[in-house]
Amino acid sequence: MSSATATTSPQLILEILGNRTVDRNAVQRSATQPLFETAATRQIEHATQAGLTPHALMQRAGLSTARLALALAPHANTFWIACGPGNNGGDGLEAAMHLKQWGKSPVVTWLGAPTKAPADAALSRQRALNAGVTFVDAPPEEFDFCIDALLGIGNSSTSPPRAIEGRMADWIALINTSRAPVLAVDSPTGLNADTGDAGTVCVRASATLSLVTLKPGLFTAQGRDASGDIWLDTLGAQDIRAVDAPTAWLARAPASWARAHSSHKGSFGDVAVIGGAPGMTGAALLAASAALHFGAGRVYVMLLDGGSMAVDPQNPELMFRPFDDHNFAASFGSADTAMTAVCGCGGGTALIAPVVAKLLSSNAHAVLDADALNAIAADTALQSILSARAARGLQTVLTPHPLEAARLLATETQTIQQNRLHSAQILAHQFNCIVVLKGSGTVIAALGQTPVINPTGNALLATAGTGDVLAGMVGARLASLRSQHIDTPTTRAAVTFQAACEAVYVHGLVADEWPAQRALTASRLAQAVQMDI
Repeated sequence: MSSATATTSPQLILEILGNRTVDRNAVQRSATQPLFETAATRQIEHATQAGLTPHALMQRAGLSTARLALALAPHANTFWIACGPGNNGGDGLEAAMHLKQWGKSPVVTWLGAPTKAPADAALSRQRALNAGVTFVDAPPEEFDFCIDALLGIGNSSTSPPRAIEGRMADWIALINTSRAPVLAVDSPTGLNADTGDAGTVCVRASATLSLVTLKPGLFTAQGRDASGDIWLDTLGAQDIRAVDAPTAWLARAPASWARAHSSHKGSFGDVAVIGGAPGMTGAALLAASAALHFGAGRVYVMLLDGGSMAVDPQNPELMFRPFDDHNFAASFGSADTAMTAVCGCGGGTALIAPVVAKLLSSNAHAVLDADALNAIAADTALQSILSARAARGLQTVLTPHPLEAARLLATETQTIQQNRLHSAQILAHQFNCIVVLKGSGTVIAALGQTPVINPTGNALLATAGTGDVLAGMVGARLASLRSQHIDTPTTRAAVTFQAACEAVYVHGLVADEWPAQRALTASRLAQAVQMDI
């Protein structure tokens, strides 16, 4: 992993997990990272502090903040440190002291009061004063670097969140309109570090130094835009047994997928893509192309457009089959079949609904996307059949975007986005499925599994058809993994979850590594995915 050190202070390793770093190699091959919500982080923090002298954690946090600020902007001179009234502000005050001692010109604006400040923050304020730090009532007109130490995670554990107004809101507006780099301490002010909801007022940082733990909200919803590059300093917290388990895990790169020399096409499973109603054939072809390029042994296409297509000149390896009862039964009717179905891409709700009913009642391992999800959302009978599949040992992956997730849960898109982790878990519980909730920081959830947040991907994927590509990739990876594992109910669940996580990771990684100045379209994406990353 990357590290930053400063010769003027003790060595401290800071792990970069960047949302938009230039070099992701260290991140891609790193061990998976646990994510802890605010309440769990507080428990770990208190357990760590119990073994230390008073004020030790704030001293460590302030030193870490100052060192990272210096590493990010070594030639900066004037540092504006915007400090809130609580302990996050205390971290900023402590950082100001170090920057002053290192020959910089820190300028502090503080929203606290000496008689009301927490004990540690009051002590850091006095240390800053003793070092000669300048305190002012209004932000400086010019500054080279800004440290956001206003609230941190202090606004994540209150329900509803405290309103950000007055001088704090004015300072945030100034931070967001300045051209200076911004380092947020623990979490950008205004961002819910548990959910990634940025509310109406939120700092947009260049980088965030997450303290003690990584928080899930930094990696999903609006958190990725607000946080910038994310760094971690655990402040010496080594015992996380203060909490039962992480809130989520940050996905890591899949292990090597090298194929044995003795492999054959049957070694990697078969995928059948069902969809492509009249006028929407392209969606099914995109899913099939992605499945083909992502390593499925064979890919069949069952279009719902009346059988007008027999070959795809761009992908002649695809095998077209009419969608009829005979072909359906041959592909999905046997408990022994290895076929994995990808259903719904360009299906058209009216045409796809009876297909979904058949598929959910069969022995197929299914990936349901797009109109298949809309059909389920509109039909309680289909919902019941879907929920019952898991009891029969049949695995299903749902790949909704936020609007489709809202339809499935009979709610609003905004509600889904305000707490993506919770929404994905509710969907997984309600339908007994693996759920891939697409979007910034895609969430993968399943019953009995700690959810996973994917760190790869960017706005290049915000174009028509990329979701169809992902569905095909999930189907291909599931087919391949199934063919390589002993088939038991336990392995089915684990393999399906793994397939979803790996496909989502690589899908985003292709976008992250896409050449500059070259448009990313879904068809190019489908052809660029590869097994061995």
